[in-house]
Amino acid sequence: MDRSVQNQSLGVDQPDFREAWQMVIGELQAEMSRAQYETWVQPLRPMGYEANVYTVGAYNTYGRAWVEERLGARITRLLEGLYGQDLTFKVVVSNSFYKGSQTVIKKAPVVESITAVETLAAEEDATPAGAEPEITGDPRSRKVMLQRAYGSERAGLIQPERGLFLTNYLFNNWLSQLGHSAFAVILAARAMCYWNPMTGELRNVVETEMGELAEKASVSVRTVKDVLNSELVQRYFLRYRVRRVMTSNGVRTAGISLQVRMDDPLTPLDQVKSGILEEEEWYLPEFSMEKE
Repeated sequence: MDRSVQNQSLGVDQPDFREAWQMVIGELQAEMSRAQYETWVQPLRPMGYEANVYTVGAYNTYGRAWVEERLGARITRLLEGLYGQDLTFKVVVSNSFYKGSQTVIKKAPVVESITAVETLAAEEDATPAGAEPEITGDPRSRKVMLQRAYGSERAGLIQPERGLFLTNYLFNNWLSQLGHSAFAVILAARAMCYWNPMTGELRNVVETEMGELAEKASVSVRTVKDVLNSELVQRYFLRYRVRRVMTSNGVRTAGISLQVRMDDPLTPLDQVKSGILEEEEWYLPEFSMEKE
């Protein structure tokens, strides 16, 4: 893989630092999972190449540490192949680089806490968009913490960088109204989707089956059907439509298409208290609720 990148620089002028970065991320995209690439590499921005130091900007200190730990050596080799000389790869935190380029989904101040793929750390979920989390204490302690979280065989099984985080509001304000079964089904449905508020990418319509959703939520299929027909769930969290196919014996059910709301709505009581009303129809027009 290194050789193919090195060959691109033979017989031609050295690439501009932006062109070099495009070549590097092209290689990384082929080598990494889509989730890893979109979470850690895609947000990086090339900032310059001067005095044999190639610099990129990361969104925050956590992203910088992850890239340095996991990808620093690989990116250095790729860049050295492109430029034909030894160099230093440097990652800096540059929040200002992202201002004005972010697309944030409406009603999503800090709800990256619920995504189904590798997400940013919990400290980032608790930080306002565009702000750098405050790091206190010896920076070496942070490095030890990261190595402990990601550098062991045990962590390889647990995968602490992959999380399904939820807001305190969802837990404290909605659980008592929804009930445990509905709460579990909603989280299971969200785990099948993807949302990155930093880039605005949202994939919240999934093709699934009642049985698959029931298995993920550890409830019965009957419970899933009851949850999907609950007025609160229908109105604020989940919409579905049955997929039916024609067979020689007539129409049969082939599963469901599910649209999942990824941000947390205000409870009816909080809407009354605050005077802030939730949108009546957050879902796509084709998702008219069905009863089974």
